[in-house]
Amino acid sequence: MFDRFRYKFAEFMRGRYGVDQFGRFLSALTVILILINLFVPSRLLWWIIVLLIIYLYFRMFSRNIAKRYAENQRYLVYSSRVRGFFRDFKGSITHLKENREKNKGYHVYKCPRCGQKIRIPRGKGHIMVRCPKCGFEFHKKS
Repeated sequence: MFDRFRYKFAEFMRGRYGVDQFGRFLSALTVILILINLFVPSRLLWWIIVLLIIYLYFRMFSRNIAKRYAENQRYLVYSSRVRGFFRDFKGSITHLKENREKNKGYHVYKCPRCGQKIRIPRGKGHIMVRCPKCGFEFHKKS
């Protein structure tokens, strides 16, 4: 009996769009909103959930495959930008930590004239620093 139902459903879905990455994202978003609505009941949130479910079924059963494919492509482009932002952000934090460890035994000063960064060893007392770029000398404590 279950095989018969599966066959009928497969026949029904033939020529329809089905589920893609955008559909999975919308499904996960719907489940999250349902859980939030359990703890913080809201009429507006309930209607948003209902509209999301209707849109999910509309996309899944749609026969306009080209349009659904284009929607999925837009979602993939946007989500890759968001993932790239967080990947770059994570990389920049890792880079900052590595630089902090590397520069632990040094002070880093900027030349007052040209803005060149100069790394001076810690614990040398008051010293005169000469900028390697412009040759300007200035007094600093290391």
